[in-house]
Amino acid sequence: MDLKPLIFDLNLTDLQHILADWGQPAYRATQLWQGLYRGLATHPGEITNLPRRLGEQLESAYRFTALEVITVQRSSDGQTTKTLFRLPDGNAIEAVLMAYAERRTLCISTQAGCAMGCVFCATGQMGFKRNLSRGEIAEQVLFYARQLAARGEAVTNVVLMGMGEPFHNYEASLEAIDLLNQPDGFNLGARRFTISTVGLVPAIRRFAQERRQINLAISLHAADDELRHSMLPINARYPIADLLDACREYVDLTGRRVTFEWALIQDVNDTPAQAQRLAHLLQGLLCHVNIIPLNPTQGYAGAKSTPQRVAEFQRILNAAGVPCTVRVRRGIDIQAGCGQLASSDA
Repeated sequence: MDLKPLIFDLNLTDLQHILADWGQPAYRATQLWQGLYRGLATHPGEITNLPRRLGEQLESAYRFTALEVITVQRSSDGQTTKTLFRLPDGNAIEAVLMAYAERRTLCISTQAGCAMGCVFCATGQMGFKRNLSRGEIAEQVLFYARQLAARGEAVTNVVLMGMGEPFHNYEASLEAIDLLNQPDGFNLGARRFTISTVGLVPAIRRFAQERRQINLAISLHAADDELRHSMLPINARYPIADLLDACREYVDLTGRRVTFEWALIQDVNDTPAQAQRLAHLLQGLLCHVNIIPLNPTQGYAGAKSTPQRVAEFQRILNAAGVPCTVRVRRGIDIQAGCGQLASSDA
């Protein structure tokens, strides 16, 4: 497959070098960069301060999109939109826009499929296809940014919690954030990003050493190794004690709290004993527990916890001094909730 390079795989320094080699003045790279990331251009002709001949040269040398829209679904409440994209190699990914009173949050993918195999996750059930490039990750944000800009709104938060394990595609995931964080371009602050991981301990330690201000979320889901291993196979390699040690290192080095994601499953991990064990594990750690009543997927028979069990689980954590909230479920009717993204209908 002979494809031109994707323009969004280039950072500002790359563009500066390329345009210098083309004999262009230095300021042209900044004009191009700002046209792509501030003006949200979809092709060079929309960047009006670029000479027409340069635009033609760029269009001849680079692709200006990697995402072909296959389907768009909107939730019945109108607050969630899910888009299925086809990539140039035929693989497909999904990304989600969620509207809240003050926020416009995106949930974007870092891989086509996922190798982690979490039993209740639709992406894990489909297996791993490939990593996305940094430009393919960043372009999902720009796609929705254009839609929001058309109605006078803007992206406020980006969560790398869609299809794939971001830390299994570490370099591209962080480079995509760097593209979108660049002050001369999209300029979305580091604290507006959240990376969600199932717990790849070496990557968490590497992330901690970089002392970034990006938010970190850990998919925990169980408070003992036996139960967690039955749900998240990665636990066999990185058990809970090692995972929490890495989380403490992250907090110590960055001063930022860790969010622990907990998909609450009826009669599996929603018992008072699990809540008490979780509270004991997290004592003294700067953290927050995000309780998520399980979202249904075709490949997993478990059910979401009853409201009474959710309330009791939360009560036990609160009584132990562990901050926690119950996540508002969004987009369940269009399979856009946490753990529901897949590309089986591509």
